[in-house]
Amino acid sequence: MKIFQTVILVILVLMSLSAGAVKLLQMPQEVKFFEDAGLGVSLLMALGAIQIVGGVLAAIPKFKLPGASIIAVGFFASTIVIFMTGQLVFGAFSLLPVVFAGLLIAGARKQNVPSDR
Repeated sequence: MKIFQTVILVILVLMSLSAGAVKLLQMPQEVKFFEDAGLGVSLLMALGAIQIVGGVLAAIPKFKLPGASIIAVGFFASTIVIFMTGQLVFGAFSLLPVVFAGLLIAGARKQNVPSDR
């Protein structure tokens, strides 16, 4: 199970960092995507920063729990934007990183709970 969590962590960190970078660099596709949802560049930049912070924190073992939580929030916000553009299938698929981040959060919480034994 630890290998599975590590693989998911690496994938989510890379996804979060790349998604955040694309937003912070204001790639034309991302800007258009947010405009199509009726959102501005400032929200795009804020979400990009959140995604980068989450990815960086999750990569540091001591901060895995808050990092995974921020990643989940960032991907959930992105999913909302996807739904706002009317892309229901892509939006549903985009919930997968949120679910996987939730698994990481549950695993991190389990590791942080002191044992009574």
